[in-house]
Amino acid sequence: MTTVFVFNGPNLNLLGTRKPEVYGTTVLADVEAQCRESAAAHGLALDFRQTNHEGTLVDWIQEAGAAVKRGEALGLVLNAAAYTHTSVALHDAIEGAELPTVEVHISNVHGRETFRHHSYVSPVAAGIVVGFGIGGYALAIDGLVRKFRPLRSV
Repeated sequence: MTTVFVFNGPNLNLLGTRKPEVYGTTVLADVEAQCRESAAAHGLALDFRQTNHEGTLVDWIQEAGAAVKRGEALGLVLNAAAYTHTSVALHDAIEGAELPTVEVHISNVHGRETFRHHSYVSPVAAGIVVGFGIGGYALAIDGLVRKFRPLRSV
């Protein structure tokens, strides 16, 4: 079964308790359950992870890129959180791995502090989903499927 990866960056382990007025009260386990449901609806397996460490994300991105090249995975949904706005390393890892990636943000980062308006991930992402709450993850999975899954003959 083909896998879709969903990687989450720093502080997303605090989802549901950190700034609920911005991010809501849903916890990361609920996000994972919704992603699992969305992936299953497309006949995909889900590999869902969270880390607070930039280097770990780089390692995972390279791992996911290798899986795509082997035909075992479709691509990545990435909520890099604060690393979106600071990490050239994530940009380079996605680019180097040639990994189909959809960037996702729970909040509308463009309506927040100006430092959140810039993304190092966006230039190497196939698409971006911003401001749809946790529902953005399912939209991102759908986008990966629409853009990167070969059409099946009937």
